[in-house]
Amino acid sequence: MEPTAELLPRFFSWTDIAALALFLVAWNGMTWLIERPTGPPSVQRIMAGHRIRWMEAMLEREPRIMDANLLTALRAGASFFASGAMIAIGGVVAMMGQAERLATVARDLRLDTEMSRAGWEAKLLILALVLASAFAKFVWAHRLFGYCAVLMGAVGPKGSTTDADRSLARKAALINITAAKNFNRGLRTVYFAIAMLTWLLGGLPLILATLATAATLYRREFRSSSRDALLAEDADLVAETTPLQRKLED
Repeated sequence: MEPTAELLPRFFSWTDIAALALFLVAWNGMTWLIERPTGPPSVQRIMAGHRIRWMEAMLEREPRIMDANLLTALRAGASFFASGAMIAIGGVVAMMGQAERLATVARDLRLDTEMSRAGWEAKLLILALVLASAFAKFVWAHRLFGYCAVLMGAVGPKGSTTDADRSLARKAALINITAAKNFNRGLRTVYFAIAMLTWLLGGLPLILATLATAATLYRREFRSSSRDALLAEDADLVAETTPLQRKLED
């Protein structure tokens, strides 16, 4: 078996390999940065605290039609993106059968003229795998929102709340947070999958698209006006959420 260092150049240029490595680091690095329990809170972490408050308010609300509608909307969003990811995967697989045509277009545009058919197919296969990862995350988020609905339905009516009901509401909040975490991971994967489309133009375009995508995600999670609005006079919310996230991860 040939060493990987000798095998990869048969399919990709060294610029392509460097671009793919940067892509993987940025993709996973943004997830770590956004979800880490310490440091400046991201929008995702801030919203986790509001999900806890939602479930606490749900205990005192009767009827709980609004809560059911909110959860239905969340499940619909996850279902929509899962369906979209499936369609995108099908499109990429179809493109793999047109690798020769892609190579012809690249030659006309003077892009990656030395890449073989196998190289084009390998790029499309990696893109399909990234989209498959997004699909799996959306499907799991959809299922977790369903679990949350069951827990919410198990809570007793207002006026007869027991410790068991409060425990169920707390569990529903934790499941809701986990579902949202997977949904957000799926969204980030879609962002990076769109960036990966530029890999068909070459390694340098992928590097630029990856950096632009990471910068956009960072700004939205840590430097956006919506984050400032969520954080206004609510620093205690983040402090409350972090121990729950650690407990859930354990």
